Amino acid sequence: MKTIRIKGLLGACLLLPGLAACGASNTASPGTPDAARPSGTVTTSCGLSTRVPAPPERAVSLEQNATEIMLSLGLADRMAGTSYQTDPVLPSLAAEYRKVPVLAKQYPSHEAVLAEEPDFLYSTLSSAYADEAAGPRAGWKKLGVPAYLSAHDCEKPELTPGEVRFDAVFDEIEDIATIFGVEKRGERTVKDLRVRLDRAVREAPKNTGAKVMWYYSGTTTPYIAGHGGLPSTVSELVGVDNAFDDIHQKWPAGNWEKIAERDPDVIVLADLTRGGDGDSAEAKKRFLRSHPVTSQLDAVRHNRFIVVPGSAMDPSIRSVSLAEEVSKGLAALYG
Repeated sequence: MKTIRIKGLLGACLLLPGLAACGASNTASPGTPDAARPSGTVTTSCGLSTRVPAPPERAVSLEQNATEIMLSLGLADRMAGTSYQTDPVLPSLAAEYRKVPVLAKQYPSHEAVLAEEPDFLYSTLSSAYADEAAGPRAGWKKLGVPAYLSAHDCEKPELTPGEVRFDAVFDEIEDIATIFGVEKRGERTVKDLRVRLDRAVREAPKNTGAKVMWYYSGTTTPYIAGHGGLPSTVSELVGVDNAFDDIHQKWPAGNWEKIAERDPDVIVLADLTRGGDGDSAEAKKRFLRSHPVTSQLDAVRHNRFIVVPGSAMDPSIRSVSLAEEVSKGLAALYG
């Protein structure tokens, strides 16, 4: 039996020059277990260990990030359900997504999940396992159903590392691949992501000295990126300063007067599709240009914006695209 664990996020993501190019083709059929796989695994995530006796055949992904990781591994045919779609599914995964039953617009209830007779649950967000959602993982363990949770959002905050690093995202993808017996598919997926990340870092303009504000949501109270989240890591990798990295919260509530004091050179705008106040990138731009304080920010006056999908700011299969888009945006502004 093979034991896998979500690896820690404490080490920095090391991007070594000269990574070999990765082909995108996959010789194994999607979802087909690799040869010579052990008879079972023990998965340990966020402190809870559960035995997975065989590759799951009726898995349920409880939110979109988990869904897209599974689909990227070719596992649509082994999914009994999905839920909580927050954005349009990645175009490359749309056809596979349509094969999977949607159990709920947001999180399904415990009863709704149980009715699907799942043999594996997966979420990158602990809120999926709340009492009012699918229910606690420990309860599912008693029912013999493994329930996997990403390391970056454990139920107990003390188990969640203080920084999100790409190595942890890649480890999670390989963990899921191991559980489903598609290790080679997982290795190829991660290799491709590493090559893309290495390229994005290499192509980012050097020595810009730019101070960047990552603006996620809100107008009256803006939520911006502090230290420890994916934006903080991407800032470090592409060689810019997160203007609020001294705030040791991943998404602190900001204040426009305080933001004006720091006067960021560039603003990265999360483009959210949920329709709330200031969610879309265009709504953010309109607000920033009309507000008496924000309209005087250097980034606003000089139109130094970089737009990225809001979903890419969370650790997921989309994380590398965040580094790519910011690298391209910086090159357009400073190249």
